[in-house]
Amino acid sequence: MAHPRLSVHNVTFYGADLDELAAHWSTLGVHRLSVLDTQLLDPRFGPLLDRGGYTVEAVYHLFGGHGVDPAPAQAALLRVIDAAAALGARVIYLLTGGRGTRSWAVAADDFCAAITPCVAHAREVGVALAIENASALYADLHLAHTLRDTVTLAQRANIGVCVDLFHCWAEADFPTLVLDALPRVELIQLSDYVLGDRALPARAVPGDGAIPIEAFLGDVLAAGYRHGFDLELIGPRIDAEGALPAAQRAMRTVGELLTGLGG
Repeated sequence: MAHPRLSVHNVTFYGADLDELAAHWSTLGVHRLSVLDTQLLDPRFGPLLDRGGYTVEAVYHLFGGHGVDPAPAQAALLRVIDAAAALGARVIYLLTGGRGTRSWAVAADDFCAAITPCVAHAREVGVALAIENASALYADLHLAHTLRDTVTLAQRANIGVCVDLFHCWAEADFPTLVLDALPRVELIQLSDYVLGDRALPARAVPGDGAIPIEAFLGDVLAAGYRHGFDLELIGPRIDAEGALPAAQRAMRTVGELLTGLGG
């Protein structure tokens, strides 16, 4: 059985259909799921949850196209929020949409204004919203590329934070940043990085690289973090090993760390 606080993001098995995903979940022994919004909206998904006794920890959604007319982005997110509430999903984490030619400040203001009705609705139906930190390689889709900027934007939008450790572990004063952000953190995503790897997206199984994952887990657990840990495993290293074996090994490694740390 998997550690009860662990999930494996379905993007690890990108392209798999629901039946294949269910087989992977069974093999991994997971009960918490981390899914794409398209999977959540599939009418077959709810019955699959019921049959397997699964809960949805997190849902990924791209809050696309704000600016001149935010209505389509609002409508799409509101639909995901309602689906999440109906299926008991805990948090929807977002990319914000890109900034185009706007300054960061203007794009951030537009995002906060556009998402306001969605924030209110999510609060009414009991679904958390968060934004994640993501590499500037995704600037066409997102505004927040450091943990500090992610927290700043989340505070302005009055939503939570999803910490993707892979994209922020090397930031200056990282432990302090994380602990300061922790009251707002709704999800933590884990993977590792092997120094010198340039084969994007360059993620590795936890324990294979240089990220001080055990120390990080110890810090956030000691500080009272109470939500899930999501394994997001993509890239050439994962492909070479095989997504399922890599996920199995990651779950064993991180599960043992969490158990040893009392998590």
